[in-house]
Amino acid sequence: MGVPVFRPVRAKLLAGLLHRGAKPTLFVLALLPFLALAWGAFTGRLGANPAETLIRETGDWTLRFLCITLAITPVRVVLGLPPLVRLRRMAGLFTYFYGGLHLLTYAWFDMGFDAAEIVRDIAKRPFILVGFLSFLILTPLAATSFNRAVKSLGARRWQALHKSVYLIPGLALLHFFWMRAGKNDFNEVAAYAAILTVLLGWRFARWWRAPRNPSAPMRPTLSP
Repeated sequence: MGVPVFRPVRAKLLAGLLHRGAKPTLFVLALLPFLALAWGAFTGRLGANPAETLIRETGDWTLRFLCITLAITPVRVVLGLPPLVRLRRMAGLFTYFYGGLHLLTYAWFDMGFDAAEIVRDIAKRPFILVGFLSFLILTPLAATSFNRAVKSLGARRWQALHKSVYLIPGLALLHFFWMRAGKNDFNEVAAYAAILTVLLGWRFARWWRAPRNPSAPMRPTLSP
């Protein structure tokens, strides 16, 4: 059940997570960064280079939501908050949403939606290739994150597909590292690396200690 939590606080957290307004609240909160960026673009408050700001901020929010999504299971287990799992799928889908916006702003502002130029840029610049691969891997996970997909694919194939989610943090972090390398700015890279190392390390330690049971289902971070 995880470490003991002060009972009144835990009871309130459980009640809040079970409330029917928990998911709509998360949806609104997760949408706020997009609304802030849209409002900033509309009012001209994104600085001297709005295009760069949009590309950078959508990429940053993709990483943040990836961390939030990966943090849900450890927090749920450690604090003993089972209903928290209800919010994991939405957090994962917002990771995909901001990743899609990041790709869209790059294709629009940097490439002018020139498909041939985008292909050449992906082949020429490794950090673009790695970021694009992250999005490609994330796409089928987001598309099959619904209950109907589990029935359609079958549990075994669905689980095998969703294990690829663990490739995304490394690729996303490498994309971020190479992007910041040009400016010799690694402070945020180190922070995200530390967070993702802890979140993935916790999973590995838990898997290592768990009794081996091949038939036991694995619940990936984008699962229902």
